[in-house]
Amino acid sequence: MTPATQQLKQKKIPFEVLQYDHDANATSFGLEAVEKLSLEAQQVFKTLVVCCDTDQLAVAIVPVNLKLNLKAIAKELKVKKVKMADAKRVEVTTGYVLGGVSPLGQKKRLPTVIDSSAETLEVMYVSGGKRGLEIALTPTDLKTLSQASFAAIST
Repeated sequence: MTPATQQLKQKKIPFEVLQYDHDANATSFGLEAVEKLSLEAQQVFKTLVVCCDTDQLAVAIVPVNLKLNLKAIAKELKVKKVKMADAKRVEVTTGYVLGGVSPLGQKKRLPTVIDSSAETLEVMYVSGGKRGLEIALTPTDLKTLSQASFAAIST
């Protein structure tokens, strides 16, 4: 059990856990999940951590087959500029390793934005807190639990 699944159980949120054997040589963790679990890429989301020009960290959740639009996330966070956060800082702040960062159960709650493409989905998949572990849940439940907003942040 990971902090993400513990949070879901504690809040009595319905979810499903999907596991696969993670390949240490995989270059894209999200696309690996799509392939090994036979899922649609637009339903599988990666959890990215950005650093704002204010030095505040924030979470962006975007489909694995798209890229994060840094200008769009900066606008949504009401800052001038963002960049991808340093890997070590991400791990210390969230409690997760890269490739296994879940938007749920993080050590420190960070401002979170989910790409608006998730709003139309019945189910979305996000990291369950370790490589090779995905969680299926509704976008509404993810938004509520992570106190997120929806915005067009991918290209």
